[in-house]
Amino acid sequence: MNDRAGRRRARRMAIGTAVVLALAGMNGPWLYRFGSEKYHQYKIDKQEYKAENGRWEIVDFPEKYRQNTIHAALLHTGKVLLVAGSGNDQDNFDAKQYDTRVWDPVKGTVKKVPTPTDLFCTGHTQLANGNLLIAGGTKRYEKLKGDVTKAGGLMVVHNENPDEPITLPAGTRFTGKENGKTFVSKDPVLVPRAKKNFDKETGEFLGNTPGYGRTYVEAQKEGAKHQTGTQDNYTVQGLSGEDARNTYGIAEKLALDKKDFQGIDDAFEFDPVAEKYIKVDPMKEARWYPTLTTLSDGKILSVSGLDDIGQLVPGKNEIYDPETKKWTYTDKVRQFPTYPALFLMQNDKIFYSGANAGYGPDDVGRDPGIWDVETNKFTKVPGMSDADMLETANTVLLPPAQDEKYMVIGGGGVGESPKASEKTRIVDLKADSPRFEDGPSMDKGTRYPQASILPDDNVLISGGSEDYRGRGDSDILEARIYDTAKNELRRVADPLVGRNYHAGSILLPDGRLMFFGSDPLYGDKANTKPGEFEQRIEIYTPPYLYGENPQPELAGGPQTIEHGESGTFTSKDAASIEKVRLIRPSASTHVTDIDQRSVALDFETDGDKLTVTVPESRNVVQAGWYMLFAVTADGTPSKAQWVQVP
Repeated sequence: MNDRAGRRRARRMAIGTAVVLALAGMNGPWLYRFGSEKYHQYKIDKQEYKAENGRWEIVDFPEKYRQNTIHAALLHTGKVLLVAGSGNDQDNFDAKQYDTRVWDPVKGTVKKVPTPTDLFCTGHTQLANGNLLIAGGTKRYEKLKGDVTKAGGLMVVHNENPDEPITLPAGTRFTGKENGKTFVSKDPVLVPRAKKNFDKETGEFLGNTPGYGRTYVEAQKEGAKHQTGTQDNYTVQGLSGEDARNTYGIAEKLALDKKDFQGIDDAFEFDPVAEKYIKVDPMKEARWYPTLTTLSDGKILSVSGLDDIGQLVPGKNEIYDPETKKWTYTDKVRQFPTYPALFLMQNDKIFYSGANAGYGPDDVGRDPGIWDVETNKFTKVPGMSDADMLETANTVLLPPAQDEKYMVIGGGGVGESPKASEKTRIVDLKADSPRFEDGPSMDKGTRYPQASILPDDNVLISGGSEDYRGRGDSDILEARIYDTAKNELRRVADPLVGRNYHAGSILLPDGRLMFFGSDPLYGDKANTKPGEFEQRIEIYTPPYLYGENPQPELAGGPQTIEHGESGTFTSKDAASIEKVRLIRPSASTHVTDIDQRSVALDFETDGDKLTVTVPESRNVVQAGWYMLFAVTADGTPSKAQWVQVP
C-alpha cells in the first residue's frame, strides 16, 4: 500500500469513527437497543436457555386464511377448530361474513369451513362422541350511546287469558296509555296463557297469574323526543274483543341508552371427521356469552348469556341431551354473570369459582361456591382475595384432577374498571371446610391471563393485560410456569405477542401450546388510536421438550378404554415412565376453558409394555376423547395417543 492510499484509508476510518461517535451521542439508546436485541436473540436461541425457559415462535399463516379467532377447540383428529364468526367486526356481521378454519398444526394446512350463522361469542364443549357442541352467538351487535337513533328497550307482554296463549308478530305496535308514544316490536313473541291459582286447602279460586313474554321494541321515528321517562302500560294495536282486554305491555324507560349485544338460540354439533357443522334443536333461550358444562351422564348444562333482547338470561338454565339432540329447562332458577366458570365436581355438584367474563349485575351471582343443580342449593366458599376483581379471571382445575384443587388467576373489576389483581387463589374442595387461600402472586395485576395444563402436572400462565382490553398499551409480555408440587411460580421465556381480550390457549398432542387472538380497545399508550385484532397464532415449546432426553415413545394400544378398564400400549421407554396422564382436549374462549382437565392413571410396566387403567368415576373422567401422555421422571412427556372413554 502506498503512502497516499494509506492516508486515504486512515482518513476514511477517522471520519467513520467520528460519525459513529456522533450517532452514539445522538442515538445512544438506539445503538443499545440494537445490540440488546441481537444479544437477546442470541441468548434465547441457546440450547441451555431453551431447556430452562422454553421458546416462542409465530406461525406463518397465509394471509387468505387469517381471521379474528374468538374460539378454539382441539379436535380428536389432532386438528384445531378456529372459530371467528363475525370476529367482533360489525362490517362482517352486516355482510353475513362468518368465518371458521380447521388448522392442522402438524402438516401446517388450513381449511376454510362454511359457518352457518354468527358464532361470535358462542359457548362450546366436547361431547362423548368426539363432536363439539356449539350453542349461542350473536343476533345483533351492541349500539353505544350516541349511535342509538331510535329509543327502544324491553317490552314485557302480559296475557291474562287462562285458556289460550297468544302470539304477536314482528311489527306489532304498542302505544303507551300515559305517554301516548308508539313502539314497534322487532321480533314475534309467544305469550303463554295465564295460570289459575287455587287455595290448596279450600280449593277456592284466588285469581290468575298472567303469562308473559318479552320482546325488543323501538320507536317508530328517530330522535330524543320519542323517549319515555318512566314505566307505562301499553295497549296492543290490532287486537280486538277478549284478546284486546287480556293482552297488554309494560315497559320501563325506553330511551337512547346503550343497547347491549343480543343472543341467538341456534345450536350445532361440529363433526371433526366430516369437518362440518350439523344443526341440532335450538336452545330454549337465546344466549350470547353462555357457559356449557358437561355433566356426569354426558348431558350438557347451558348457563347464563344475554338473550334475544340483550338482557341477561334471568337464571333460566337448560340441559342438552346428545342422544335426543334436544334441550330441556332445569327445574330451578339460578342466575350468574356471563361466561361463568362452572366445573363438574366428583360429588355430582357444580363448582363456581366466581370468575366470569363480564355482563350482569355486580351484586348477583358473583360469589364463588358449590351448586347442587338438582336441589338448587348454593353453598358459598369463603376466603377469596380481591373478590371484587373476578371478571376476566382464569380458573384452572390443577392437575391431577383427582385432587380437586382449583386455582383462580388474576382478574379485574366489574365492567371497564381499570382495577386488576395480581393474586392467584387456590381452593381444596376435598377439605372438610373448603376455603380459598392465596397462592404465589404475579408481578402485575392481570386481566385475561391464559392458563394451560401441562402433561408434567404443571400449568403455564401467560399474557393478559393490566387494564381493560389492554388500555394504555398494558399487555403483559410475560409467562410463568406454576409448579403444583412446590406451589411456586417460575418466570420462563417471554411471549412475542400481547394477548388480552378474545384470546386463548390450547395444549397440543405433541406437548406444545398454541395461543390465539387478542382484541385491544386501543393501539397506543395514549388510547387515541383504535386497536387491531391480533390474527397471529403463536406456539410455545415448553422446557421439557428441550431436555437432554428425547420424548419417550408411546404406540399401539386400544383406541377405546371403558371406565374402570385397562389398556396396554407399547413403549421401549416403559421402564423410565413415572406417571401417565389422561388430558381432556381444550375448548377455549374469553379466559374460560371448562373442558381441560388432567387425570392421573394407575399403570404397570412389563418390558416394553405399559398398561394403564382408567378411573371408574364418570365425574373424574367425563365420557369423551382424551390425550394419553406418558411422562418420564425428568418431566418429559411422550406425544399423545388419542383414547376414547365411552
